[in-house]
Order: sequence, then C-alpha cells, then structure tokens
Amino acid sequence: MNAGDNDLNKLRVEIDRLDDELLELLNERALVSQRIGAAKRAAGEAAVVYRPEREAHVLRRLQDANGGPLPDEAISRIYHEIMSASSALQRPIRVAYLGPAGTFSEQAVVKQFGRSAVAVPCANFDEVFRRTETGETDFSVVPVENSTEGAISRALDLLLTTPLKICSEVVVRVQQNLMRKRPGLDGITKVYSHAQSLAQTQGWLNRNLPGVDRVTVESNAEAARLASLDEATAAIAGINAAENYGLAVLAPNIEDDPTNRTRFIVAGQIEAQRSGKDRTWLVMSAPNKPGAVHALLTPFAKHGVSMTKLESRPAKIASMPGSWEYLFYVDIEGHQQDTVVAQALDELKSIAPYLKIFGSFPVGDY
Repeated sequence: MNAGDNDLNKLRVEIDRLDDELLELLNERALVSQRIGAAKRAAGEAAVVYRPEREAHVLRRLQDANGGPLPDEAISRIYHEIMSASSALQRPIRVAYLGPAGTFSEQAVVKQFGRSAVAVPCANFDEVFRRTETGETDFSVVPVENSTEGAISRALDLLLTTPLKICSEVVVRVQQNLMRKRPGLDGITKVYSHAQSLAQTQGWLNRNLPGVDRVTVESNAEAARLASLDEATAAIAGINAAENYGLAVLAPNIEDDPTNRTRFIVAGQIEAQRSGKDRTWLVMSAPNKPGAVHALLTPFAKHGVSMTKLESRPAKIASMPGSWEYLFYVDIEGHQQDTVVAQALDELKSIAPYLKIFGSFPVGDY
C-alpha cells in the first residue's frame, strides 16, 4: 500500500465517523420534533404540522451561518428533506397539485415539502383547491405566474372565490430536458412536450433536431410517458419526469432562456405569521371615477409600503358584472401584521369597493 492509498483510507474513515455523528444528531433532532408534536397536541394545535414562517426562519438562519463549501441552495434542499421527514413522524403532510406526476408542479411540491409529504395529483386547478377546501389535503400548490409567459389566469380566478389563504410561495427554475428511452439523438422522429415547453426550447430544437416533428400534448409528464413507449420518440420535460418514466436525459437545460422561473403559491387553511421577510398579496377594485387608481395606491406611498407588483385583469366575480370592470392584483413587501402595512390596508378598505387579502407569507428566496 502506497502513501496515497493510506491517505485515502484515512479520509474514508473520517467520512464514516462524521456520518455516524450526523446519523445520531439527525435522530436526536427527530426525537425533539416528536416532542414538539406532543406539545402541540397538549396545546390543541395537533392539526398544525407545517408552519411556513418557522421553516423560513430555520432555512434563513442556516444560510446566514453557512460557511461553505456547500452552497446555500444545497443547504436548503438538505434541510427541506430533514424537516419533511421530521414532520412525517407527527403526521405526513398531504399536498394537492396539478398533475400528473412528473410535472413542474410536482417539483414545486417536493422543493417546498420534501419527499416525505404525500403529493396528490389532480386533473385541474378547481380540483386542487377543492381537495384542500374539503380537508382531504392540507395544502394546495398551484402556479400563478411564469417569468416569460406571465400570469396563469385560472389560478388567479380561483383565488377570488376560495376561502383558502396563501401561506407560502416557492419559485422553481424551469429547466427543460430532452429525454428518451435510449441514448443518442439518431433516429428521433417525434418530440413530445407541452406547448409552452416547445416554445421555450425552439432555438435548441432548430439547431439540433431540425425537421423533427414537434407534437403538443397536455403536459410534460404525458410527453415523457409517450416517449417511454417508443424508442423513436423523445420528450422535453423536467428531470423528475425522466426519473418517473425511466428515460435517459440526452440534453439537460435546453431552454432558450436560462432565467425562466415559475412562481407557485401554497394555499391552506392556516395563516402564516411574521417571519421577518414577508410579502402580502391582495386584489382590489377601483371606483369608476377619475384618479381612482391613484387613490388606491396612495395609502401604500403614505405609509412607506413598497409595492413590488401591480397587474390589472378583467373582473370575473358576480358582484362586478360590468363588461369593462377590472381588478388590480398587488404584491407588497411586509406582513399584514406589520404596523405600516396594517395602517395602509385599513385606509385601503375605506377606498376600494372590493378588497380581498389573499395572505401574507414568507418570501420564497431560501
């Protein structure tokens, strides 16, 4: 045995020792989590397993303390799974999402709740919300906007009528991958994908698979399923679809815009408390008179509340039957329990004919 082999063996022994310590600490943490569950039951809070503000606080604190070499994103992934497994010892969290399995919506569920959560695929947005409204699931995860395609209309419409509150958000980078049953690009006759994914990868397809038929299907997961049935076809989908359908990823990250993101909201029957870095999302209408929109925005400016988004959409609620009535969707920085935000919202209530606060929640940047 040479000196190099001896050094390598010593390092492996050190890794084993550290793994043993980590295992002991993880189980010690799990025991404390069980004690927290018992304390919740004693206080009558047994139904509340997931506290978004608490998880945000934990993840931000760990990122602030992180000295590397692991990047902050890796720390977040690891601890999401640790907290997911610990929560499951109390009770597995059930989460409804727009299915089928293998979509970016499922990826958002895993990113936010970890793999110990029970992900429940649904056929449409209406079913996603309904399952949580009836208590069949604890939370709903739905996409609300894409950085290149804009707002997702049906999700915004349902937020107007659901009693659920937005309690968290999660941002997923849209990474498109070409996948197939066997390696290599040769012999591909069709590429299946959702219309948006095909549009987001047309540059790469034009360069690498010119002349190959592009077939639109209802979801990227369906594209992966079809590709798994025919070696002459390929699919464009997220990495989890490749795992679900046993496909080889031929070309990762083929999206034309590498900054493309989709924002998902988590809706449930709980309200998130202050985390220290929060966002409040609301919708309001303006009275039909000159300067009405300016008047709606004045309370935010007066109390020093920063508005990060303002978007108008045609009203689709029974109380506003006019042909040209509009609602204004607004994101503001801060929690509705913050003094300045509360003061601005109180003033807004006396001005806006219609106002609904969807919820305050931790900013999804951890």
